[in-house]
Amino acid sequence: MLLAGLFAGALFLGLLVGDWVYFIRLTPDAVRYGCRVASRPDQWSGSTVESIRDRFGPDGVLMLPHGVAWWYSDLSQIAIRPQYRLFSRKFRTAWPVKGLIHVSPHDEALVTHCVKRIPWSSALITAIWFAVVLLGSLTFVVQYALEGGFTTLGGAFLGIGITGLAGMVALFGIVTVTLSYRLEDSRLMQVYDELHAAITSPKGS
Repeated sequence: MLLAGLFAGALFLGLLVGDWVYFIRLTPDAVRYGCRVASRPDQWSGSTVESIRDRFGPDGVLMLPHGVAWWYSDLSQIAIRPQYRLFSRKFRTAWPVKGLIHVSPHDEALVTHCVKRIPWSSALITAIWFAVVLLGSLTFVVQYALEGGFTTLGGAFLGIGITGLAGMVALFGIVTVTLSYRLEDSRLMQVYDELHAAITSPKGS
């Protein structure tokens, strides 16, 4: 039984690490990998597909101050993500965000649509955690009521207290996920703005 538990734990950890490693790759087979969480339409005035090609190197990679961008000329798409340095002093959350920018020319501008994604493991673990908290709390309230826990004043206070505690746990989870996503999204948008500036600024500046 212990060996089975250790094997299951090792398998889970391996899947988690593999999911993150594959997520941060910007190769053509991995660029669309991840759970879609948001998108951002935009328009880059004064930019053309040729100006994008000029900014990227022969390998299609453009290093930015806070991230990296990868141009796929055959797909007219740009993949971006912040830099993930091992043992970095910067605080990292469990919800990293990367983006895939779809580019299409329109008059004298480029219409862009940035699709944001997080790792599947982050999305699934978050959903499972909230499901356990909410379903566990609901199950407790129903069973407690069926057993007559709310028939006495003391029992009612106990039931309300435990329910309130579960609600606080769920609220804490919502706040944590929201703040973490905003932090990671701000990092991605910083890379997005750096890419936009690099493409729209005169070459050599």
